Amino acid sequence: MPTINTDKVCFIVIKARELESEDEGMDADASNATDDNFVSVMTEEAFATVRDEIASFIDAMDEDEQAELVALTWIGRGDYAGADWNEAVREARARRQGSTSAYLIGIPLLSSLLENGLGEFGESCALYAADRQ
Repeated sequence: MPTINTDKVCFIVIKARELESEDEGMDADASNATDDNFVSVMTEEAFATVRDEIASFIDAMDEDEQAELVALTWIGRGDYAGADWNEAVREARARRQGSTSAYLIGIPLLSSLLENGLGEFGESCALYAADRQ
């Protein structure tokens, strides 16, 4: 069972959703090249700030929390079952090389994977999201 604070995971989920929205893009038929370049620069700057915020938040976590965050992602992706929690955390600690934040931010659909991982343990970000509104 994860000991990481669910609010911390949910904060990352919310921020990861912001990053993932970057990939949705705009309808090419509804814009022109000049506007696209302008919007592209603005969105790159905005998403760079979000990326930095997530990276700083994850990097400030202790090693146990970072390992649990990676393990939750793997469980959410189906690499491990919730019953294999301790094994997933051990593997995350053993594989830890380089920046955990860079690894996690590079995973497609990170927000969904973390939510799925929380769901394996009966946790959710629904209350966290409601509190932020």
